[in-house]
Amino acid sequence: MTAPSARRLVDLRDTALSVAEATDFCRDPGTGGLVTFVGAVRDHDAPHQLQHDAPQGSSRPGRPDQHGSDRPDQVVIGLGYSAHPSARAALDAVVDRVAALPGVRSVAAVHRVGELAVGDLAVVCCVGAAHRGEAFDACRQLIDDLKQSVPIWKHQRFADGTDEWVGLP
Repeated sequence: MTAPSARRLVDLRDTALSVAEATDFCRDPGTGGLVTFVGAVRDHDAPHQLQHDAPQGSSRPGRPDQHGSDRPDQVVIGLGYSAHPSARAALDAVVDRVAALPGVRSVAAVHRVGELAVGDLAVVCCVGAAHRGEAFDACRQLIDDLKQSVPIWKHQRFADGTDEWVGLP
């Protein structure tokens, strides 16, 4: 006898996300472990070794960090998420891989696109599994794979007037 297929909730939205929607979707009588990851827009960002859109001739004082940047943490005032047209299919593929893991009964992955303010929810992931260990492992794989393989890019705006794209290919 084969195991039942895990239920899936997958979406990219330009409206506010709901943790309750994801956890309610993943609950069922056979779920013993329910693990949720919520990513929110924070008010700062550490330096990245990525493309920067700083004005010509601007300087960012500081010392090099582990990423090789010479700028200190920046105060984030807002950001926007842009998704490639293939992002939904890529997100579906990530969810399908996680849904196939042993013990997984349900998977929810919803990501924001558009303009977000500090404190807004950017991503909500939830996994319901038969046991807690399976749920923790699957939820970690879900968010890690989403960040690694779904073409969604973040455009951060900083208090000093500079900005930065994160996640560009």
